[in-house]
Amino acid sequence: MQRSALVVLVLVLAASGAGAGCRERERRQPAAAVATPPLVEASAIAADALPVQLTPYIPPQCYTRSQDAHGRVHNPCFTCHVDALAPNYIGDGDLQLGYAFGPPARVNPWTNLFVDRSAEIAAISDDTMRAYVRQDNYAASATSPGLVARLATLPPAWDSDGDGRWSGWTPDVAFRFDDAGFDRRADGGYTGWRAYAYFPLPGAFWPTNGSFGDVMIRLPVAFREDAAGHLDRRIYATNLAILEAMIARRDVAIDATDEQLVHVDLDGDGRLGRARVVRYRWKPGVVDLTWAGRAGELRARGEVHLAAGLFPEGTELAHSLRYLDADGEHVHMAARMKELRYMVKTAWVSYGTLEYQASAEGREKQQTPDKTRAMVGSSERGIGNRAGWRLQGFIEDAQGELRPQTLGEHAFCIGCHSGVGATDDSVFSFGRKLPGTSFRHGWYHVLQRGLEGVPEPRRADGRGEYAFYLEQNGAGDDLRANQEVRARFFDAQGVLRPDMAARLRRDVSLLLVPGPARALVLDKAYRVIVLAQSFASGRDATVTPAANVYRELPASEQSTGVKQPVADRRRKTRRVDAF
Repeated sequence: MQRSALVVLVLVLAASGAGAGCRERERRQPAAAVATPPLVEASAIAADALPVQLTPYIPPQCYTRSQDAHGRVHNPCFTCHVDALAPNYIGDGDLQLGYAFGPPARVNPWTNLFVDRSAEIAAISDDTMRAYVRQDNYAASATSPGLVARLATLPPAWDSDGDGRWSGWTPDVAFRFDDAGFDRRADGGYTGWRAYAYFPLPGAFWPTNGSFGDVMIRLPVAFREDAAGHLDRRIYATNLAILEAMIARRDVAIDATDEQLVHVDLDGDGRLGRARVVRYRWKPGVVDLTWAGRAGELRARGEVHLAAGLFPEGTELAHSLRYLDADGEHVHMAARMKELRYMVKTAWVSYGTLEYQASAEGREKQQTPDKTRAMVGSSERGIGNRAGWRLQGFIEDAQGELRPQTLGEHAFCIGCHSGVGATDDSVFSFGRKLPGTSFRHGWYHVLQRGLEGVPEPRRADGRGEYAFYLEQNGAGDDLRANQEVRARFFDAQGVLRPDMAARLRRDVSLLLVPGPARALVLDKAYRVIVLAQSFASGRDATVTPAANVYRELPASEQSTGVKQPVADRRRKTRRVDAF
């Protein structure tokens, strides 16, 4: 008898919703460390098991204590929670000011934060760890058939709908990128994927805090073809530049392009000449900038859309999260994947609908803070985020091979990709893409060029974004556990060193890339979590129990101590001083 392909996952909706704010307070003594769970065989994991915690969509970082023992206030919350630009109508900047958790979310479910992994880490040699992270667990090899082949044979435990075949996304990124970032198959053909470099979101997503990441984007076939339906790389590159302008809301530098060949006035000068920039411009209801090639014709017929801050329907994003490879004194992205994540935009959701949804959710949070949130999905098909996207992911099993994430593990994705103000149409990275004035216009894979020599991104107020985070948070990670960054960038009083801030402006790798010793320790810490298959309890590669995180929050509403919310990085506002 076949099981249902879609399982309704009922999760309790905390008062602050999917992108819940950070709660604080409660002066407790640190509890004893939690014992490391035993090794779990991959076959023992139920693919569509409900999560053991009620609110897996509230990230671990939201349980951080924002005030330290000396009364100093730390604000990492603004990284995600801000009053953003339409059509992101979440407007959750107020979550910087107080913890707004509903009753079911007050007990921190991310107990892996409180595990002491020191003994297990010490038992793993450096050579063993280096050899492990240098193994490719995505592609086929002499020792593994690879993820795609495993999906083709489909182990029964992965067949959640019981139809005998894999019904979700079959990964097809070749990871062979040319000098323009286009992904090529072994025969030289195009997969449609294109890699882009981006500024990692401050805090947990910096490599110094555990993982390197990459991102690839693929637009539907019509965006890659000319009006006659022929594959045209020039058309595709043009449409990706137009999308970059619409998502980042800025002018985008491009290679000199004959506008008569693409039939679009890219630079907005009123004629079809030779453009070196895509000029950002958009007004609702006004057809000015449009898609090139066949996608332009489809837009004219209303079959695809174009709007500032939104991706067209059919957009796909792939993101691998990887270990750190400590190669001598140089640390770079490893071959081994921790996770492979995927998003596809399955439906167009308009400005009006997004605004209505945000206002309705806001009213619901106030009126019924204990109301449950229903998420529809499965381990095969992933999970929807109510904004037009479906999310799916693969993660390491205990043997180091990639497996489909369970339904409960997929719910973890919703915390960042549904209901926070810092995203552009539920996506963090594309609005943070390196600008067109960067190396290869920002279209390259991180293995083609590292972070060395990449200048610091700037906020709209002119301040360096990463230095600003260090000032506001007083640390290099949300949990305030990264002692390497603290020693390198702060003085004895915890004040950001001006000389390091000046160096950071020219080279972000000084901050983002850890030293080899730290990289190996982080790798080992995560490997311990993989062996235990305890992802339902958290995925952060902590070594010792987190000291600045709540295990449980008080029932009463509580202030974080932050007095003035930090504005979105793209808004010009008055200066907000740290602490």
